Amino acid sequence: MTHASALVAVLLAASGPVQDLAALDLRIADYTGAAIGEEGGAMQPLDRRLKLRPCAARVDIAWRSEQRDTLVLQCPDAGGWRLYMPVRPLPAAAAQEAAVAVQRGDSVTISIAGQGFSISRPGQAMEGGAVGDWIKVRPAVPGNRPAEVMRVRIAAPGVVTLSTG
Repeated sequence: MTHASALVAVLLAASGPVQDLAALDLRIADYTGAAIGEEGGAMQPLDRRLKLRPCAARVDIAWRSEQRDTLVLQCPDAGGWRLYMPVRPLPAAAAQEAAVAVQRGDSVTISIAGQGFSISRPGQAMEGGAVGDWIKVRPAVPGNRPAEVMRVRIAAPGVVTLSTG
């Protein structure tokens, strides 16, 4: 690809619709449980100069490592993008407290999202864990029927996700 054709591709991408960065900033704050710039939150908002192609699926947010000093934002669409967001570290005592996002017996929201749909329902945690951990939950069902226990990933305090893959 020549420099001219690469420039044209960049200009065309920049002139089309772009990902809503303000909405991603809000999701980051929800995920970390802290506002941008605060301890435990992203160090700064996403750079508004970024012109990311809109993601048709829900953008995945996860901790890059157990140190919880960087978030990974990834668009799961074919040819999607990936960003790394530095997080302001928590003091040691607060980091220990923040580690547990769901405790056994907690009410949780079980969510699943895919291309063009999003479903959520209440459930109860059968195990505890931190954001990113896989735990067992029992979905709430009407009546007295027992629901089948399922494995889900903790996405945020009180929110778990069911994998579509």
